Amino acid sequence: MTVCIKSLIQNMNIVVGCTIGCGYCYARNNCNRFHMTENFSVPEYIDRKLRLMDNPKPHVWLMTGMSDFSDWATAWKKEIFDRMAQNPQHAYIFLTKRPERAHFKTDNENAWMGVTVTRASEKKRLDDLKKHIEAKHYHATFEPLFEDIGEIDLNGYEWVVVGTETGKRKGKIDAKPEWVLHIVEQARKNNIPVFMKEDLLPIMGEENMIQELPQQFIKKVWKKR
Repeated sequence: MTVCIKSLIQNMNIVVGCTIGCGYCYARNNCNRFHMTENFSVPEYIDRKLRLMDNPKPHVWLMTGMSDFSDWATAWKKEIFDRMAQNPQHAYIFLTKRPERAHFKTDNENAWMGVTVTRASEKKRLDDLKKHIEAKHYHATFEPLFEDIGEIDLNGYEWVVVGTETGKRKGKIDAKPEWVLHIVEQARKNNIPVFMKEDLLPIMGEENMIQELPQQFIKKVWKKR
């Protein structure tokens, strides 16, 4: 049975705002709709959410659901990663579309540094992430998938997420099954778990849905259930 990724991974939204300005951005729409900050284009650090990490019950937290890691100030990173180190019961997921600007190093075993790729022209981000961010774990998200990505180098990656565009944007692009399966095929060759987000269900069909998690996530999310 297909599950919603939000039932496995919780958004912390500890930073709200992004300077990239993608036309399809759901986070900006949500920020404006719920008046989360005054100006989404100016990232804001919400430090009171640090206390969420003190929950003894293991979680997998998405730290950048409303931001891009490349926008995070150095002081924010230090405070957040210090608190993460005090709470190793959780796993922490980060994403960026501008890894070349996100110079960073962490030896935290529970930090998963990731990159978003939506088009073939963005494949360089996969190499840039490993070049500019030194971490124990890397993952790649192909969402929203706008075209066939082509051949990709997934060496060093431990998890792949694939999704389609959501919302009602004019000109919205729905992912095609062959685009998704091309990514899956390459991940399989590298023995990398793949998670197809629930929005792909109408496109792929229940029998073709794949929803796999890294072992670290399984121990923290499914084991507790």
